[in-house]
Amino acid sequence: MDEKLRNYLSRSLPSADNWVAELEHIAKNESVPIMDPIAINFVMQLIRLNKPSRILEIGTAIGYSALRMLEANPNATIVTIERDEQRYNQAIQNVRKLGFQDNIQIIFGDAIEILNELKVDNPFDLVFIDASKGKYKRFFELSSPLLSENGFVLSDNVLFKGYVADPEKQHPRFQKLAKKIREYNEWLIEHPDYVTTIVPIGDGIAISNKK
Repeated sequence: MDEKLRNYLSRSLPSADNWVAELEHIAKNESVPIMDPIAINFVMQLIRLNKPSRILEIGTAIGYSALRMLEANPNATIVTIERDEQRYNQAIQNVRKLGFQDNIQIIFGDAIEILNELKVDNPFDLVFIDASKGKYKRFFELSSPLLSENGFVLSDNVLFKGYVADPEKQHPRFQKLAKKIREYNEWLIEHPDYVTTIVPIGDGIAISNKK
């Protein structure tokens, strides 16, 4: 995104509570990858419009996105999975500090293992995938059966710093991962049961709705 346009959109964002700035500061200082303000506000607007009552998040980090999604729909219940023990403990602390432990359940463990064993009484209205990029397809395959009839899936970072769209960009490690994400995007777009739109906000967000 053009820098002037990014700055303009950033200035246009609604004001946020102090805790939001505190978590963004922690994430920046500790190099924790969280959604940028423009992208998370886009996700929050989707939640305001669709009002998902049950949300499954794959990749908690420090709890920033789960808390922002709850902010967009305070009546929601969120189940979120994190495999990094340090980030898991930080997320627990942040959620408890704000008093939202009844709304946000944080599960520690590998998402693929958890999803294979996850039993739910009620389906999820939204699945938000924001974890290990090379495993996105498997995350989608395991979580999409848990969706409600009108549920949808959001996949973050699907443009991956521009590497997905530009195979000539030089960075061996990034290009290898970009190839996996590119393959995931193609698989999503051709999926027989979903219609997917990729929005160039933040690092790219794929929105997948059931046909």
